[in-house]
Amino acid sequence: MMDHELMLSDTLKDIKPSGIRKFFDLLADMGDVTALTVGQPDFVTPWHIREAAIQSLERGHTYYTSNSGLPELRGEVTKYMKRRFSLDYSPEEVLITVGGSEAIDVAVRALVNPGDEVIIPMPSFVCYEPIARMAGATPVIINTRAENGFKLTADELRAAITPKTKLLVLPYPNNPTGAILDRDELEALADVIRDTNIAILSDEIYAELTFGKTHVSIASIDGMRERTIIASGFSKAYAMTGWRLGYLIAPKTWIKQMTKLHQYAIMCAPTVSQFAAVEALKNGDEDIAEMRAEYNRRRVFIAEGLREIGLPVMMPEGAFYIYPYIGGFGLTSEEFCQRLLMEEKCAIVPGTAFGECGEGYARISYAYSVKHISEALEKIKRFVDKLK
Repeated sequence: MMDHELMLSDTLKDIKPSGIRKFFDLLADMGDVTALTVGQPDFVTPWHIREAAIQSLERGHTYYTSNSGLPELRGEVTKYMKRRFSLDYSPEEVLITVGGSEAIDVAVRALVNPGDEVIIPMPSFVCYEPIARMAGATPVIINTRAENGFKLTADELRAAITPKTKLLVLPYPNNPTGAILDRDELEALADVIRDTNIAILSDEIYAELTFGKTHVSIASIDGMRERTIIASGFSKAYAMTGWRLGYLIAPKTWIKQMTKLHQYAIMCAPTVSQFAAVEALKNGDEDIAEMRAEYNRRRVFIAEGLREIGLPVMMPEGAFYIYPYIGGFGLTSEEFCQRLLMEEKCAIVPGTAFGECGEGYARISYAYSVKHISEALEKIKRFVDKLK
């Protein structure tokens, strides 16, 4: 009989399953749970975007597009980047992908060789480290600190660089902490790597979801454009998670090689989603503003609610997550979240799902209605009161 376990890739077997998915498995057989777990807008994709997709189907646009995406869409991406973030790119520097996750995977695999080092600040999105490992690279983890607002500092970056460093992942605005990097902070990081051969993968999926400040891309810093890959998409800003559409922006030489990976793995992103995205970029600025205003209202509401409960929390400046400290009750993050789920039927995500430095914290999504958030806060308060 074939030994199926023996046949599997050793690299894949050594990679742990997503800490988020592990926790979600606990929800599978439970009903009536108030969950603040999912990083998914509770808004429906705006009608004019859906209508553009419907019209594309009615017109019979059910064919493959070019591997790199519809020329019109790539052109609109460049106009959007210029309009929103003052960045100049050509359509030849854009690759349309199946969501931001494929964009990250393609970017890493296109650049790293076995043995290269990839610097990853944590806590951060769960996919960076596994993708680096599956590409044969060695992840170098920088555990950011609460006293620095969970922001990567120039000193931390400098200390992590070795002759093997190939790539720096820059996950800001940050999931799960809500931290962003201001221009002066980006300038300090740029000073560290300006004279190196280190590339930057800047995950800017939450670039439109900043509060009180406009997102600054490190690609706009002197000397950084030539070494920066921007990964982004339509899921968060336009409430288009299920459309599975993202993009990469990078120097032409890199995009050419990334397109080969995308070509052999995917062929092209969904055609109907691409037509919808053209409409989103052309006429979606007001949608972004309306949704961001609502997220801001929820952000303030949940921060005040958590503080009233007695959970210390940094006010998030971006994304739609808040990251309270829950380590004052003698429980690990996983124990706290599991007991909250079992005893109060309220689900939040342990901070350790985003790296070991997340111990003592939890991620709470406020991409939910105020009513839903209120119900969750009531349950969290009851649970915390029992622990005091």
